[in-house]
Amino acid sequence: MVGPIRPQFVLFGSSIVQFSFSNGGWGAILADLYSRKADIVVRGYAGWNSRQGLQVLEQVFPKDASIQPSLVIVYFGGNDSMLPDPLGLSPHVPLPEYVENMRKIATHLKNLSEKTRFIFLTAPPVNEEQMRKAFSGIMRENSRTNKLCQMYSDACVELCRDMDIKAVDLFTSMQKRKDWSTMCFTDGIHFSSEGSKIVAEEILKVLEEADWEPSLQWNSLPTEFEEYSPYAPTRVDTKKQL
Repeated sequence: MVGPIRPQFVLFGSSIVQFSFSNGGWGAILADLYSRKADIVVRGYAGWNSRQGLQVLEQVFPKDASIQPSLVIVYFGGNDSMLPDPLGLSPHVPLPEYVENMRKIATHLKNLSEKTRFIFLTAPPVNEEQMRKAFSGIMRENSRTNKLCQMYSDACVELCRDMDIKAVDLFTSMQKRKDWSTMCFTDGIHFSSEGSKIVAEEILKVLEEADWEPSLQWNSLPTEFEEYSPYAPTRVDTKKQL
């Protein structure tokens, strides 16, 4: 641990989290915006589902840790929503179990600290044609569809509503862009820089509108150490560039 101790924002989930610093990723956008204000910590595990996330939850977020995160952003759902494989090789998790896993994850995070806040990201849409080309011979055809993604996304939104959890409905928000299917992905599943901009915008919107005390909005957090040099560059409002 290096000091001084800043607020810690932990990104927890599957490949959407693991790759969040690639291709102008949404994790990198947050890290740039919160430079000298908060540490962005990535705990992403490609290929994982909510069942696997739940299994390591206490190792990633131990209740007895001396310092607890100020914010946890959780993403599981895309892999869970895939169709089951006859050989049991798919990361598929049945919808009722997915909801229960996410409920348990939320309950654990709520018990970490009174000041730990969290946001759930839902399963985003996919470009099915692009995905089939990118994963030909690796992924069974039609094993991941927008119909399934929407089912899991809707279930996550409903759970968040029931548990008073902040949610980002990526399935809906991403499709507000007319050219989302061609511009938002690198392989039909993972985000391009344009897709990540949407994710970051939606997260920042939640942080701006939340009535949390203390606020976690980027411009409400103190900057670590004074910028005393006359040659220090003027801070660019990254949010306005998204």
